[in-house]
Amino acid sequence: MKSCVGVCNECPGRGIVREGSMQFLFIVLGATFGFLFGFNIAIIAGALPLFSSAFDLSTFQQGLIAAALPFGAVIGVAAVIFTVDRFGRRPVLLGSSVAFAIGILLGALAPEFVTLLLGRAIAGAAIGVSTTVAPMYLAEISPARVRGAAVATFQLMVTTGILIAYCISWILTASGDWRLMFAIGLIPAAISFAGMVWAPESPRWLLLSGQSTKARKIFKTVQPNMETAEMEKIIQEVETLKVESSGDDLWSALFRPPVLAFTIFAAMTFLLQQLCGINEILIFAPLLFKEAGLSGANSQLLATVGVGVVLVTVTIVTMLVIDRLGRRPLYIWGFVGAFVSMSFIAANYLFPGVMQPLYVVLAFFAFIVFFSISIGPLPWIYLAEVFPLPLRRSGMAAVSLFNWTWFWIIVLVFPSISAALGPGIVFSFFAVVGVFGIWYTWKYAPETAGIELEEVEDTIEKDNPNYAG
Repeated sequence: MKSCVGVCNECPGRGIVREGSMQFLFIVLGATFGFLFGFNIAIIAGALPLFSSAFDLSTFQQGLIAAALPFGAVIGVAAVIFTVDRFGRRPVLLGSSVAFAIGILLGALAPEFVTLLLGRAIAGAAIGVSTTVAPMYLAEISPARVRGAAVATFQLMVTTGILIAYCISWILTASGDWRLMFAIGLIPAAISFAGMVWAPESPRWLLLSGQSTKARKIFKTVQPNMETAEMEKIIQEVETLKVESSGDDLWSALFRPPVLAFTIFAAMTFLLQQLCGINEILIFAPLLFKEAGLSGANSQLLATVGVGVVLVTVTIVTMLVIDRLGRRPLYIWGFVGAFVSMSFIAANYLFPGVMQPLYVVLAFFAFIVFFSISIGPLPWIYLAEVFPLPLRRSGMAAVSLFNWTWFWIIVLVFPSISAALGPGIVFSFFAVVGVFGIWYTWKYAPETAGIELEEVEDTIEKDNPNYAG
């Protein structure tokens, strides 16, 4: 029987574990912030009707609560711009854990609307910080051959957080205890803080800050199978990149060739992620299932739990195949599936009574499958990969700011637009986004699987003429 040592290309996804148990643990700790992201996004689905009744909130106030999280995330991303390169990835993630705890506590103890709104905004700021820095951290500590699976671990934890939030909402809905729904989020916040106290700094950030001796030690810890020659090559490439970018304004460089093409592509992946319809399904899932014909709050939340199960299961599959099949094919087929699924859902609303509610729910689940294997994780992976190391902080922050601004706008206006146009038109729009996504990814999506971070830019420019400088 053949035994696998180190990274095994024939066993995609499992190479993370075989690369070293310490590395696997660090990846899980970094990805815990994804759990906090997913939990705080999804718990609102069960809590919103309960605290809206308790505080007698208007429809506008409910919309403000839903939009407070992405609004806070915009503020959090702005904070990343001034901190992550100055202080390092690890201290910023520690600060994010503290902000999560404060925001969750304020939400759980809120005596009135304003305190609840403030708590959600602070939790949102923590999300903005962690969703920018955690994928960066995961990419920088992982070997190239399993980097896709490592960053996809963040998306796995996002989907796990969503599932747990839905389960908690389903369990506690009968009691109406929305405060406990929020308070449970303190547990992963404490775990993430304790984990990052123990976790190492990113070795690539240490190289950027001139601490090569510490970087070598951490490389040996997080990638114990790395050859000395490979390590020295990475160190030399980082030094070269530092010299080449030393005279650049790191912000203006994002908007000049050849980096401009990467900035546009990374921003487009998140714009398409926002416009494909996933946020509306997750945040307003109980309402959508009610409109599909499922009656009773518990029945709707139970169907939503099913969505969470599919999210987690398919994301695990994604981790096993993403470094084997590559980014580009998965991305293209994800939009094909999204188009078909959304077309089916739109037809149900445009032609009511034609299909049974079960078929509509199955179409929702089909969309979740394609999202989880493609449109969900790949923007995070590309974001952590495509920018040169000296520009990674500014590039990821700029794109994250763009992403969360759009998220805030969509969450704020979706209920009004849906009410005005009707779900048939809204889901038809999502289907059109799927068609555009197929074209865009076919033309512009690069392949980055198995390429060292320091070599990604040159490889993409060589293989794809759309990125030639």
